[in-house]
Amino acid sequence: MKIADVLRSKGAGVVSIRPDDTVATLLAMLDEKSIGAVVVSTDGRDVVGIVSERDVVRHLHRTGASVVHGPVSAIMTTEVTTAGLDDDLESLARTMTDRRIRHMPVVVDGGLHSIVSIGDVVKLRIDTLQSERDQLVGYIQQ
Repeated sequence: MKIADVLRSKGAGVVSIRPDDTVATLLAMLDEKSIGAVVVSTDGRDVVGIVSERDVVRHLHRTGASVVHGPVSAIMTTEVTTAGLDDDLESLARTMTDRRIRHMPVVVDGGLHSIVSIGDVVKLRIDTLQSERDQLVGYIQQ
């Protein structure tokens, strides 16, 4: 299976935020969209970072509530691991597990295309296993 298979069921929508937006704006976006991470981009196409709920919590602990008034660029992860549509899902899952990454931007032709979460990967795996189980049960019952 490929990352494109995940996106077929999930969709390719992606939310981004500018590096100079405030963390308060980020928190509102995470809450409104019910998501756990946002790609940081200056134009909605480039990937300059990624910022998650984890980043907010860690910086809140380190620097206090003032972090909310600062820019997203102060708390974002700048070394972003990305994937492509044709990347193998097994490889993606291994990378996400090994690096403890919960969200990975998908880049196509050098630009941001979508984002895949570990939850998306798990959901596709469960759906695939359920389908295989149903086929086996149907075969056995014939």
